[in-house]
Amino acid sequence: MACVAALLASPALLPFPSTASSTATSSCSCRLRSRPAVVAHAPRQQPRGRRALRRFDEVEGVSKKRRGIGGGASGAAGSQASSPRRDRGLAVDFKESQVAELEDLEEDKFLNAVVKVYCTHIAPDYGLPWQKQRQHSSSGSAFMIGDGKLLTNAHCVEHDTQVKVKRRGDDKKYIAKVLARGIECDLALLSVENEEFWKGTEALSFGRLPCLQDSVTVVGYPLGGDTISVTKGVVSRIEVTPYAHGTSDLLGIQIDAAINPGNSGGPAFNEQGECIGVAFQVYRSDEAENIGYVIPTTVVSHFLNDYQKNGKYTGFPCLGVLLQKLENPALRESLKVPSSEGVLVRRVEPTAPASSVLRKGDVIVSFDGIAVGCEATVPFRSTERIAFRYLTSQKYAGDIAQLGIIRDGNSMKVQTILQPRKHLVPFHVEGGQPSYLIVAGLVFTPLTEPFIEEECEDTLGLKLLAKARYSLATFEREQIVIVSQVLAHEVNIGYEHMGNQQVIKLNGTAVKNIHHLAHLVDTCEDKFLTFEFEDDFLVVLHREEAIAASSEILKEHAIPSVRSSDLSEPYVEAKNEVQKTSEDFGESPVTNFEMGIDCLLWA
Repeated sequence: MACVAALLASPALLPFPSTASSTATSSCSCRLRSRPAVVAHAPRQQPRGRRALRRFDEVEGVSKKRRGIGGGASGAAGSQASSPRRDRGLAVDFKESQVAELEDLEEDKFLNAVVKVYCTHIAPDYGLPWQKQRQHSSSGSAFMIGDGKLLTNAHCVEHDTQVKVKRRGDDKKYIAKVLARGIECDLALLSVENEEFWKGTEALSFGRLPCLQDSVTVVGYPLGGDTISVTKGVVSRIEVTPYAHGTSDLLGIQIDAAINPGNSGGPAFNEQGECIGVAFQVYRSDEAENIGYVIPTTVVSHFLNDYQKNGKYTGFPCLGVLLQKLENPALRESLKVPSSEGVLVRRVEPTAPASSVLRKGDVIVSFDGIAVGCEATVPFRSTERIAFRYLTSQKYAGDIAQLGIIRDGNSMKVQTILQPRKHLVPFHVEGGQPSYLIVAGLVFTPLTEPFIEEECEDTLGLKLLAKARYSLATFEREQIVIVSQVLAHEVNIGYEHMGNQQVIKLNGTAVKNIHHLAHLVDTCEDKFLTFEFEDDFLVVLHREEAIAASSEILKEHAIPSVRSSDLSEPYVEAKNEVQKTSEDFGESPVTNFEMGIDCLLWA
């Protein structure tokens, strides 16, 4: 199966190598500047049947034909008429030049709202969580949306330390501030306080969702030059699409265009000059060409409304259930489903509000009164159908959804609150810097996807990796806490070989998360600190000796503190904690990216 992967390109215009020679890759569009002695992390090898999605670090542009901007056809016509123009005399040439000047004014109005983004990044070092990696720079695109704000891709300003923007035709760069970052939808909102930047500018207006074969123009600053670039194509598909950066499934517009690194965050226009979305990733494959993706205005408006309503980005909610399609008539008959409709609930996340009203074996036949088909699709516009999870993505965190279900052959209505999904092993670390705790040289940290990517899956062991791929959180703020390494010292003799092992208990108390572990260590009054790890491995330390050795270990390894700053806050007990059951560790992966068969999907 072709995989989707993100492509990052350096100023030398050399893309990072793909994971395999004949695989498909999807790229985001932020152009990275070359960094001496810095090597990009290669994408981790994907399991069989899994689509690897990656962002395209600079949006790739698609040129589009619109009013006021000359296309290829008009250029050809002009060259063909050049000879008759000379025969008619200079008066005609003067008139043609006046028309060209008016078109140039319209073109400038169209292009001047698009700016170039310069970002300096410092990513965390997940293996050494008290420090960060080497600084590097990238460039992307953004555009003006009014009220002193700019819109771009979240991956363009990921782990930013400084963001600057430059207008077309200007020689000055202005400092920008990141107001909000939407990881799932790969969008970021910027502001520029300097009023000089906004003089003589005009914000772009948003248009409706386009139709198939509509012309689309993408504008941005891709590689190949420093000036603005305009490319064109057509809308070839509209459906729920995997988002590389956010590892989520949201509505996306597929366009037919040659997109290159550098356009990330640039606008896509229709023929009326309205912005119909934001370019953000492409699909790379030896078997396919010219497949680019645009974030539609429906997703953009959800992001902006969320920020305006809550003062921050809260995310896209989900139902929190694993669904199976009901295409087989015998399966529907066994569940007492009278018609060709509905999807079967196979698993419900313990932390999802739906866990109180849905259970395994229920059949969802409607969502807010909209019928759900047996292939997990719902009506979309007049003659189209789209994936069922599109309906949940239109809701906001805290909204209520009414579900029509069939349970044991009986039809009923239930209501549930929709909230963003809480991953046991998160795909992104909130705040940018990972948490850590050092006890007698043992470095504890939560297991996250960035940590897995940095350490490589082979070093984690099958059991820990299986938990990351198949386990669900059973209560709020639950984490898998591991020892990433042991900093050698005489106090931890015999334990130096440890690495990437999960801690289960401390002095007989189950560890809930990294903050809870720090709390248990701080409040312990016993003579020994007894850590129980996975596979029945035991670590026992003298508590007073462990505390005394901390200063020596920190000094030896140039570590500023024994814990991250977030663990200095008082520990608050997690709410709605439930006991783990065997069902919490199911046979199916916890994300659609890992799913090996098409008839199962998370909503």
